Amino acid sequence: MRLAPRSRPGCNTWNSFRLCSRKGDTCHMAKTYRVNAFVRISNAMTTFLLRMGVKMGSMTLLTVRGRKSGKIRTNPVTLIELDGYRLLIAPFGTVNWVRNLRAAGEATLTRGRHRERVSAVELSIQEAGPILKQSLTGAPSFVTSYFDVTQDSPLADFEREAPRHPVFRLNTLS
Repeated sequence: MRLAPRSRPGCNTWNSFRLCSRKGDTCHMAKTYRVNAFVRISNAMTTFLLRMGVKMGSMTLLTVRGRKSGKIRTNPVTLIELDGYRLLIAPFGTVNWVRNLRAAGEATLTRGRHRERVSAVELSIQEAGPILKQSLTGAPSFVTSYFDVTQDSPLADFEREAPRHPVFRLNTLS
């Protein structure tokens, strides 16, 4: 493995460098996710409404322990139900909630007074590719702008995109 400048697309982020496994790997996302004031305000409002029990489609609150600080972190996310499984897709790439969920392996889903502990299993590239392709159908343009594929792209392109957009299967813990 070698360190490559950020302009190299598709692998794990490490500060301002990307870790690439082969020479010539390309590792970038179509667009880099930045949390601006609008995103902070809309996330705060969404979080408040979900805590109050307001149903907002398939949105719920994901609460997971921080991988470095150990503090509890809560983010609004959208769950997808597909073939009887509940899935969590990271459309904005490997953001902090993704890193925290990978490290913890479990989280709490909350909407109103209803809380549910879940375990999270990250799907392989071969499993995630078809799910990404299916989930991009009908997705809003602000989400699709973070993908280097279109709805009409072949499955192989979605499998190449899968490392940049992790997919987790959620299972209820007792």
